[in-house]
Amino acid sequence: MTRQRTSTHFVPRVKIDLEPGAQPTVRTQWRLTQPELTELRSQLDYLLEKGFIRPSTSPFAAPILFTPKKDGGLRMCIDYRALNRRTIKSRYPIPLVDDLLDQLRGARFFSKIDLRGGYHQIRVFADDCHKTAFRTRYGSYECTVMPFGLTNAPSTFQLTMNGVFRDLLDKCVIVYLDDILIYSTTQEQHLKDLEQVFQRLQEHRLITKGSKCEFLKPELEFLGHVVGADGIKIDPKKITTIRDWKPPTNLQELQSFLGFVNYVRRFIPNMAGITRPLTDPLRKGTLFEWRERQQTAFDELRNFLTSPPVLRIADPS
Repeated sequence: MTRQRTSTHFVPRVKIDLEPGAQPTVRTQWRLTQPELTELRSQLDYLLEKGFIRPSTSPFAAPILFTPKKDGGLRMCIDYRALNRRTIKSRYPIPLVDDLLDQLRGARFFSKIDLRGGYHQIRVFADDCHKTAFRTRYGSYECTVMPFGLTNAPSTFQLTMNGVFRDLLDKCVIVYLDDILIYSTTQEQHLKDLEQVFQRLQEHRLITKGSKCEFLKPELEFLGHVVGADGIKIDPKKITTIRDWKPPTNLQELQSFLGFVNYVRRFIPNMAGITRPLTDPLRKGTLFEWRERQQTAFDELRNFLTSPPVLRIADPS
């Protein structure tokens, strides 16, 4: 007998559970520049038209701000920090990137899928929409779909993706939040795997963005790495970033550099030893100092990462 897969439509929802006794959070509205106000009206019109937000009379009120995009535009952000402090945190795990990449051993064909609007494909529970309310010069609104900035948004999205692809995970699919990679050893098998993936997406009414999808590639970029039949490499864009990195002048810049290095630590042998002169200044009560030993470690890391090796994925068996 062949075991048939049971198809159950998984309706993605995000719930916002508050700590006992938590009161509605209200933050002062920040002043916006004229260009920001123009962008605000445009984005509100778009979100209302799509049904992603609706007018609100909620006692909750988060402020908004704008941050610059790489293309020179403006991105509207809702500051949910006050709400997040009162939210019960999800313990659902986000996978480790290295563990995901280890699943690709033996694969020769790769595809990746991008979901259109990612978070906006997950709805907010009806009883929780009022908690997402934000205030603007043009009124208060609340979200009907999951906005960026909620403390449990990443874990909710990972939970959703794991539910959608549950029986395919680590067999032909790995998922990190909204990054979906399909991998196979042969082209014939890859086409079958893609068919299964699209069947899951259709069942759960998840919409892809075709312009950002790639199919049947011998190698492609995924999570800051280039994965292929030969192994794993650092994304060339990250090599350019590290090559142009200036020596840190304060603790914040040092932490940023070490965070970047930690992301590609699998390419650095004896990383703990090399980075020790850089981690010492992070100890509590230590003043930031940049001396010869720090510069030497910085240069060694930067030089090593600008010509990194191709890592073959070990077979634990």
